[in-house]
Order: sequence, then C-alpha cells, then structure tokens
Amino acid sequence: MGPRGTAGRGRQSSALQARRGTSPSAPIESARKHRPDYWLVILCGLLLAIGLVVVYSIGPALGKSSNVSETHFFTRQLLAIGLSFVAFIVMSRFPLDKLHLLRKPLLIAAAAATLLAVILPVNPDYPAHRWVRLGGFSFQSVELLKFAVLIWLAGLLSVRMKEGTIGDFTLTFKPLLIALAIIGFVVAGIQSDLGSAAVMLAMIGIMVFVAGLPLKRVLIIAGIVGVGTILAVVSTPYRRDRLETFLNPSAHCQTTGYQACQALIAVGSGGMIGLGLGSSVQAYGYLPEAANDSIFAVYAEKFGFLGSVILLIIFGALFSRIAAIAERAKDNFSRLLVVGVLAWLSVQSVINIGAMIGLLPLKGITLPFISYGGTSVVFVAAAIGIVYQVSRYGSPTVPRMGNSNERKGHENSRHGRRFRGAYHPDLSGRSRA
Repeated sequence: MGPRGTAGRGRQSSALQARRGTSPSAPIESARKHRPDYWLVILCGLLLAIGLVVVYSIGPALGKSSNVSETHFFTRQLLAIGLSFVAFIVMSRFPLDKLHLLRKPLLIAAAAATLLAVILPVNPDYPAHRWVRLGGFSFQSVELLKFAVLIWLAGLLSVRMKEGTIGDFTLTFKPLLIALAIIGFVVAGIQSDLGSAAVMLAMIGIMVFVAGLPLKRVLIIAGIVGVGTILAVVSTPYRRDRLETFLNPSAHCQTTGYQACQALIAVGSGGMIGLGLGSSVQAYGYLPEAANDSIFAVYAEKFGFLGSVILLIIFGALFSRIAAIAERAKDNFSRLLVVGVLAWLSVQSVINIGAMIGLLPLKGITLPFISYGGTSVVFVAAAIGIVYQVSRYGSPTVPRMGNSNERKGHENSRHGRRFRGAYHPDLSGRSRA
C-alpha cells in the first residue's frame, strides 16, 4: 500500500479513536467509561467499619475520662463517616479537568485555613496551632493542606510533563523548593506537626520522582528534607526527648517515653488473639490519645497478633488496588493524583503503626480510616473518591509485553532512570496533560 493509503488509514484510525473517546490527546473525561474498582470501596468501607467498632468499644472509657456520655465519641465518628461518604461521592463525580483548574484556588484556601489556625487562640489541652475552632466547629487545617498540595502538585507536574519542561529550574524546581520551605516552616515549625510535614514531603518526593524530575534534583530535595528534619529535631526539646525515648524507651517510661511504653504494653498484652472488644485496659486513662494517634495499639490489645496481621493485610490490599489504578490511569494528571494518594496513605500508615510498635519515634499522626477524627476521615475519603473516579476511566487491562524490545520500550527512560510501566508507562497512547 502506498503512502497515501497509509496516511488515509491513519486518519480513519484517528477519527475512530476520537469517536470512541480513546484519542491519545483526549482528556480523561472523554475516555471510555467502564466499571470502576469496587474493591477499592469495599476495602475502605471495611477499614472504616473496623475503626468505628474500636471507637465504640472504648467509648465508655473515653467518655469517663472526658466527662461526656459513653456514646459521644461513637456518635461523632459515625457523623464523620457520614460526611466522608458525601465527600467520596462528590469527588468521585467531580470532573478532573475542573479539578485541574481548581488547583491554585484550593492551595490558597488551604493557606488561608492554615493561617487562621495559627492566629486563632489555642485550646489549653492541645496548645499547638493546628485547629480552626469557631464555636462548636473544629477543623484541622493540615488535612486540607495535604489535599490541596496533592491537587496542586499533580497539576503542576502534568503541565510540565506536557510542555517537556519537567527538568526546568525556574518552572519546576523553584516552586518545589518554595513549597518545601513553607511546609517545613509552617507545618513542622509553627504548628509543631512534624508527622504531617513528613507525610507531605514524602508525597512530594514520590510524585516528582514518578513524574521524571532529574535524579540529581530529586537527591537535592531529599538532602534538603533530611537537613531540615535534623534541624527540626535538634532545635526542639520535646523532639529531642522523643528521639532519646525511641532509642531507649525503657529508660523514660515515667516521663517523656510514657506514651511509647504504654503503647508497647498495649500491643504486647494483646498476645496472639487479643483480650476481646470489651476487655481493654489501656483505654482507661493509661494510653494517651487512645482513639487518635494510639488507636492501633488499642486495636492490637483487643485483637492480638492475628487481628493486627489481618488489618495489615487489608491495608496492603488497599494500597495494591490503588497502585493498580495508577498503573492504568489514562493521563499524567490522573496518574499523579493516584500516586500522590498512595504515597499519602501508605506513608502515614507506616509512620503511625511504626511508632506504636517501637520501630519509629512518636509523631502524633492518625491512622487513616481507623483513628477517631472527622477532618482526617473526610479528606481521606475525598482522596479515595478521586482514585475511584480514575479507576472508572482507566484502562481495564494492562498491555502484556511480548519480546524484550517491547518491554524496554515500555520501561521508558527519563534522565537516566528506568521505570516499571506501573509508574512511568509509555505515554504514546495516553494524554500528556
């Protein structure tokens, strides 16, 4: 067949792709819609149910210590789950092209909420400037900031990838450095929330690595984060105490290491099968933040080693589903969104569980889906709603590679790095924006 016939057939193929919504330049909203990943919803619902059961079981103990009713915490958590369901539905249906356009307004709103949390008076029981409290309403600004950074960074990186300027210092690297500085100064410094800062910095690092930022600059970011973390620890007495407690917990069990020691006692007392739902001891005033930061320790006390393994398996299955959705996403923006959600939830889970079993220093950070707290539950559900929407428009299957040349083409190289197709696939058949 001659060149003219080949060109004509190519035009016909492009027109057919456009009618089917599978054009290489088509946005995700015009891609063919198919059945979403229902396992994502099932696993998240299961985790929320587990968290609700644990909160209900320790409600009497928490109510007694806080001078509220036995059902106070359960009722508020149930309300938070209801709001999270609304957030999930909204974000699972909110067009991603419009979300792309809202990345800067969201970041401005998050910055305003963070500033409001800093200037408003603090609660004497929680002196850190992390909450916006207006009347009976309370809101943790850092959760909105995580969500906003996720959307903003996915939008920024996808635009730079489309333009081919991902390695440009002014357009890409400079905004990242500014974001790192602000997060370090405000979140880790003023708000004294090193755990949330670590989650956001990890999310940024993983997203820019996946997007193809030159490895040298990724290492520069890692070095800046490392130096900043060291300075944040050595310059703050309570963080130095936490580090010393982590290195030698038994020597500080009555002082700075009280929570860490009580968490280990709770985990250890659960044994193989746990003490049972109604038999928790640590929740009765012994373990600080039993419903929030320390809820995994309470869970381990109730359900034991076997129950803890089952919970970790559920988390692992959830992260595996999110990774599969990232692999099949139709464009850079949606793929980076899903990778950011995966980094957010997985890193936060590792930090929380690692602190409760003595593998990491205490960070004062919640366990996603499980911990008591409305703000965290709502924004995590909103993030999962985005992932669910991406799963509805992603490729239903991953192309199988035949020979070694096809595999090498699929594992395309950027700046000297090779990526598995799951996180840096061949974009020849995908939208670049």
